[in-house]
Amino acid sequence: MIQHPIDLELLSELAKAAGKGIMEIYATDFSVDIKSDNSPLTQADTRSHEIISAKLQKEFPTIPILSEEGKTISFEERKKWSKFWLVDPLDGTKEFVKKNDEFTVNIALIENHIPVAGVIYAPALDLMYLAEVETGCWEIDQGKQRKLEIIPPVDGDVIRVVQSRSHPSKALAECLNTLPAHETVSRGSSLKFCLVASGKADFYPRLGPTWEWDTGAGQAVVTAAGGIVTNIHGVPLGYNKPNLLNEPFFVGADRDFMEGLSLFSPNAL
Repeated sequence: MIQHPIDLELLSELAKAAGKGIMEIYATDFSVDIKSDNSPLTQADTRSHEIISAKLQKEFPTIPILSEEGKTISFEERKKWSKFWLVDPLDGTKEFVKKNDEFTVNIALIENHIPVAGVIYAPALDLMYLAEVETGCWEIDQGKQRKLEIIPPVDGDVIRVVQSRSHPSKALAECLNTLPAHETVSRGSSLKFCLVASGKADFYPRLGPTWEWDTGAGQAVVTAAGGIVTNIHGVPLGYNKPNLLNEPFFVGADRDFMEGLSLFSPNAL
């Protein structure tokens, strides 16, 4: 149970404010730094982090924040948290650098290790997904709003698979080879989760490394729309682990559909 109702309007406004800061830099000849893990970092990552952190600290002073750009908090401190904000200020920095518009702001509320609410906002597309797991998920596309409810494919349908635009892998290719008739589409950032939530894709396998802030808001969005996000054993992803790296995971329309693909490991946890 969510301990306190979430003000989705506030989350929407916050994501838009961060998006505005990002777009101001997107329009310039910005510089790109390289972090210790060889991933890119721009002024937009930092600006978005500052906007989101300041607002969350003002509105929710008792709820801690874990952000990609502020991730040095030790597990000794984090393990005391029953609730926290999980933030990726700019998901898809590679897409931002390439200027293909497929980057997002991700904010999730985690309670007792699971995402209970979240927002994903693609500022260059003016596309937002707002979710509270107990009440539902909404897509707001250039001001037009609709509530999302995933409808799983039926037997014989061509399965629509979404994959990463910037992170292909041999493991993914092997996974796709086991599927029945399917077609693929590529997207950057957390928009891959959103394609499943909005009914434009049925399945998103991610077998390469990701961090908790890459997936928290996406898991909230997909779950609120009726889908599932699990590890390869079929267990939902958990958060605030000692190691913040995620396991390989699958995103699907529902459990029956996923089990029908026969991809879950028989050695279930």
